[in-house]
Amino acid sequence: MEDGELIAVLKNFPVPLDYTKIAPQQQGYINRTFTLYYKSPRYILQHLNTRVFSEVGALMDNLARALPYLKGPRYTGPELIETKEGYSYLQQEEGSCWRLMTYVPDSVSYPYCPNTKTAWEAGKILGVFHQLMDRANPVEFQESLPGFHELEGRVKQFKTVLEKAKPERKNQAKEAIAFASSTSATLLSGRDLALPLRVCHNDTKMSNFLFSKTDGRGLCLIDLDTLMPGYFHYDFGDALRTIANAAPEEEADPDKIVFNRDYCEAFIKGLSSTGSFLSRTEIAKLPYGAQLMPFLHGIRALTDYLLGDVYYRVRYPQQNLDRALGLFRFAALAKEETSFMTDVIQKYFPKE
Repeated sequence: MEDGELIAVLKNFPVPLDYTKIAPQQQGYINRTFTLYYKSPRYILQHLNTRVFSEVGALMDNLARALPYLKGPRYTGPELIETKEGYSYLQQEEGSCWRLMTYVPDSVSYPYCPNTKTAWEAGKILGVFHQLMDRANPVEFQESLPGFHELEGRVKQFKTVLEKAKPERKNQAKEAIAFASSTSATLLSGRDLALPLRVCHNDTKMSNFLFSKTDGRGLCLIDLDTLMPGYFHYDFGDALRTIANAAPEEEADPDKIVFNRDYCEAFIKGLSSTGSFLSRTEIAKLPYGAQLMPFLHGIRALTDYLLGDVYYRVRYPQQNLDRALGLFRFAALAKEETSFMTDVIQKYFPKE
């Protein structure tokens, strides 16, 4: 994208145009993101993917509603910059949607957890995020991605796509299909729809946590596009899959996909440090979330592979299949570690 196009967008926001550099960010599967530098990074400009986020209005309403809650001495997050006309985002005549947010200074993110201190800080920030959002009413937030973490819907979609998939893709994916088919029934039977509804982040992978470059403190969660009603074990399990495992999602060697017990315990300990805000039922459901979330991401990747790679961007033909197998491998490891997680959770969340 040329600088001239970006300047035309920026002219709609109350920010100076004498920046020194606009640098595209490479991470992220969905939106196109640019960092605006002056003497230092100051703003994040994003071109929203309206093919994925068809309800941009709902998404931005959720974001604007949530940000006032996400402020406090233990939480340093970005702020939304409204357009000159007072809107939360810019919609151009041809339909392109843009938003501008402040850059969190002195911050860094990691694709995977580097040490136990960072795992502890991630747990702490997840807890602070939920404590702050606990003041909000979940029913006031819209489902910007309906059925995003709905297991039953994802399984139904997988089965429908499987019936119509090309034979060569089905043959290549035999192992993943078998795992998805056998595991989905177990996870469906373990659901608890009586859990309290919360405003969840819904995409708590490690790269969406920001930490201080100076002292390593957890600062905030970013990428709030999927912020909407959900259950706490969604955010717990989604975070754990990239905290306890340092292998990329598409890692083809299953021996490199691990469940790091030390990182897992540090994460749970950090979460508990924020105080008691979870119900006993929610706490009991955390090991289930550790299995559910990698499985959900895996069945989405497998479904996309069977469809012909229409949702996720892929760099090579087998990438979605490799993603599915890697995620399923971690889901299986999380199941094996259920007793360990239960013991750790009881240690840091003792019954009163």
